[in-house]
Amino acid sequence: MSRIANLPVNIPEKVEVTITPDNVLVKGPLGQLSQSLTGDVSVIKDNNVLTFTVNNETKFAKSMSGTLRALVNNMVTGVSTGFEKKLRLVGVGYKAQVQGNAVNLDLGFSHPILHKLPDGVTAQATSPTELIIKGFNKQAVGQVAAEIRDYRPPEPYKGKGVRYDDEQVVMKEAKKQ
Repeated sequence: MSRIANLPVNIPEKVEVTITPDNVLVKGPLGQLSQSLTGDVSVIKDNNVLTFTVNNETKFAKSMSGTLRALVNNMVTGVSTGFEKKLRLVGVGYKAQVQGNAVNLDLGFSHPILHKLPDGVTAQATSPTELIIKGFNKQAVGQVAAEIRDYRPPEPYKGKGVRYDDEQVVMKEAKKQ
């Protein structure tokens, strides 16, 4: 069995977990998420602790036990505290503004970019060059941040572009004559 799957998932007081034979439903103050189950892994709830066991000893079942444990742990964390990704816009004239359920980006193109946010994901512009993406679904938050970064990824010569807050861009030396 996976080493990750051996770790139990603790359920906070505000979170409610419902386990059925084919899915796990997690409800909390921030929202509700569900994950479908395969028949290879069983989830057991005992005194606000979830444990994961393998039903058969195949390689697929062992790997899915760790994956399922990580997904359920992210669901529990998401509905109780939420996730956030910080983006920085580096470049002259690069800025971001939040307009309702969309982010308006000026990234040096001839036109502004309007990126619509999916349900459950919000954005906050703390300054014109900093953007925070928040939500209770870790996958959706990461996907939105990656899509915004894809409009203008950091380039290696001047470092201009959209980057994650903790990202280090390795700079290249300019061409010599």
